[in-house]
Amino acid sequence: MTIALERPDLAAALAGDNPWTTELPAAVRPARRGPVTHPHAPGLDLVGAHARVPLATGGTAEYANLDHGASAPALRVVRDTVDELLERYASVHRGAGWHSKVCTSLYEGSREPIRSFVGGRADDAVIFTRHTTDSFNLLAHCLPARTTVVVFETEHHAALLPWSAERAPGRDRRVVRLPAPDSPAHAVALVDQALRRRAPGPALLVITGASNVTGEVWPVAELARVARSRGARTALDAAQLAPHRPFSITDLGVDYVALSGHKLYAPYGTGALIGRADWLAAAPPYLIGGGATASVRDDATDYKPLPDRHEAGSPNVPGTVALATACHVLATADREALAQAETALTETLRRGLAGIPGVTVHSLFGDRADSIGVATFTIAGQKPAVVAAALSAEHGIGVRDGAFCAHPLVRKLLGAAGCADAENGQALRASVGLGTTTEHVQRLVQAVESIAERGPRLRYVVRDGRPVPAVDGRELPIIAPWQR
Repeated sequence: MTIALERPDLAAALAGDNPWTTELPAAVRPARRGPVTHPHAPGLDLVGAHARVPLATGGTAEYANLDHGASAPALRVVRDTVDELLERYASVHRGAGWHSKVCTSLYEGSREPIRSFVGGRADDAVIFTRHTTDSFNLLAHCLPARTTVVVFETEHHAALLPWSAERAPGRDRRVVRLPAPDSPAHAVALVDQALRRRAPGPALLVITGASNVTGEVWPVAELARVARSRGARTALDAAQLAPHRPFSITDLGVDYVALSGHKLYAPYGTGALIGRADWLAAAPPYLIGGGATASVRDDATDYKPLPDRHEAGSPNVPGTVALATACHVLATADREALAQAETALTETLRRGLAGIPGVTVHSLFGDRADSIGVATFTIAGQKPAVVAAALSAEHGIGVRDGAFCAHPLVRKLLGAAGCADAENGQALRASVGLGTTTEHVQRLVQAVESIAERGPRLRYVVRDGRPVPAVDGRELPIIAPWQR
């Protein structure tokens, strides 16, 4: 499907069952600035691309956003579609007004492009959530009694923590936390052993598609095959995988997928849980309130079937449409060309960092493992938080420091590498995305090399818990009216 350049008539979308069968706009109104197309991402222009940021050393630099793994900027088509929607924003489902009908059509129609994006089955439920964390908490709420949950200690906290027995009183839930594997084959063996030895009852394997710490791609299809052979279901954390690689629930053989819009170039506060309906339909509502209720009487309350059952309250219509738009546009892009460009950037990033004396790039499976565009590293003798501050203040580069909501994994990696103060689990992470250019990566490598050799140029002090330049004339921009 091509992407139309002319302004769409959203009202015309009501003529069909699914508004996403019409062509989406590349710009629904004249752009605020000229379009910016990145060399390796034609048609996937980003809001804020080529923005310049002030340096504490004086002057400005084009912002090198190497923190896509935390949150990605909005696609221009996503922003423009949301702007057009807001011209017609109204309540959904029960409103009789024309704008309500438009919004209801778009909201309900958003399920299909999201289901299609992940290769979902026709009968898979699509439940709108806030983000991946919310999705897994919803799934945990819906697990049958006596379910055994098998999860690696290497998972993001969103996938590691929601399953604890104390969150399901009376359901006799069991959680088996597996140690970090040293290879994909080892991961498969650990899962097979854990599921073979589990107690009777339902079982769920929770796995990541790609690590948010190392970027390494996990053997999802093989892990799901082993789970099926042992009578278990599989839930896939696709928060990091989805923006970088196409995949299919059907081909992988998984039962549930969770993802977040803010990592998929749709940072408007919506995520989704996609998967088999039976456990979700049998559970009581995740939230109790309007929208989930079919009938409320003095002596009883009846609840709606899926998907309304778990979507109580006024939904985030702009966020849902934003997520569906991003899924639709990415699905119709040349994903192979994007993957090839990302692979080249990732190789430049990893090889450049690994070649710097004193720098360690961390991994579970080794240097040859398949990886998305993420690299976590440490510099001997340098505190990650200070390095991150220096990269920003002196070089205009944004990276992440800390433990990346994966504390057990980061401690494991740093300990295995013999890093000082490994127990505190602090490192640096650079992550690429659609807005990343070769210059951004090369600038990071050069800046890290300089810091590893001579340290930051400026002196840093801790203010409000974070290192900042001791002398810094930069002022944050005034954006919100309440700041004035």
